Amino acid sequence: MKILLLSAYDAASHQRWRQQLQAHLPQYQWTQLSLPPRYFNWRLRGNSLSWAFGQREILQADYDLLIATSMVDLSALRGFVPKLAQLPTLVYFHENQFAYPVNDQQFNSVEPQMLSFYTALCGDALVFNSSFNRQSFFAGLSRLLVKLPDQVPKGLVEVLQARARVLPVPVELHKAEIQIRKNSLLTLVWNHRWEYDKGPDRLLAMLQRFFALCPSTPTQPSIRLHLLGQRFRQQPPAFDQIKHLLTEQGALGTWGYVEDQYQYQQLLQESHLVLSTALHDFQGLAVMDGVAAGAIPLVPARQAYPEWFAPEFCYPGYPDNPEQEAEAMAQALYRYWLAFQSGDLPQAPSLEHLSWSRLLPEYQALIHQLTGRDL
Repeated sequence: MKILLLSAYDAASHQRWRQQLQAHLPQYQWTQLSLPPRYFNWRLRGNSLSWAFGQREILQADYDLLIATSMVDLSALRGFVPKLAQLPTLVYFHENQFAYPVNDQQFNSVEPQMLSFYTALCGDALVFNSSFNRQSFFAGLSRLLVKLPDQVPKGLVEVLQARARVLPVPVELHKAEIQIRKNSLLTLVWNHRWEYDKGPDRLLAMLQRFFALCPSTPTQPSIRLHLLGQRFRQQPPAFDQIKHLLTEQGALGTWGYVEDQYQYQQLLQESHLVLSTALHDFQGLAVMDGVAAGAIPLVPARQAYPEWFAPEFCYPGYPDNPEQEAEAMAQALYRYWLAFQSGDLPQAPSLEHLSWSRLLPEYQALIHQLTGRDL
């Protein structure tokens, strides 16, 4: 079986998903095209142009199935390369533009939402990485369609809902036994993109409150925090303030992106807790990586997190009240600090149900359902 996979905005999580999908399904013949995750608005609108007139020979080859991420401008690409319209098509939603928090400095355009809507209409199967992603996509789409002035066909949302299902990006569970954490300090890791939607301002406010509850000094720190993740030329000013605060409190661990995967995994394995302050997480793979390495999640009770983690791992989320949320998270962290001091930290939850061994058969079944092939 020949599969063409298109990733139009190949962010790290998208790249990981497509590469591991190919690695875990080597019995299929894969052709993959991807575009770098930069120039967001151009990439969304221009990917069909770039591919149709830059990779035309590849697109016109014979395939049995097309898999495209939701950022592929599939309706335009099918117009430019009509042969693609003949293929059964799976559209994978790593995120959706209806639930993405808009930065005050960004131009709020409806075009990314319309593009994902048109791409969804081209899909025979729509696959979302979480129930939150699916629900927020259809809720947002419904709100958009009622705002359009006229000539909007009825029943489109229901048509798409019938094609939709949830199938997460599987988590790689390492067979090696998780090392025993022997650190004398409660060690935390925050391992997200260094952008506003991951809530660095909330992390700063939480740390300020936590250190008020549990003071420390450079000679007697109360915690250690590794602040990892992908960095960019421009980043929210909260990061400089966080670094200053952590240095002042003697709590600064590893700072910045760690390219070496072995070193990154070691940092996850030595951390007792993995944190999220995100306003935008449709699955939360960074947190899942930490949990797979044995860290306890401390995450907001919003986005996709309540789907994966029991209430005791989720602090109350207040998206419209950062100060209240920071206080709730600081109190939760303080309780973990007390538990650590008494040797009563809980075990990290199991992610076996999200592993490749558990989810791969579902991917295979869907592929064979779309192509009409027997397993």
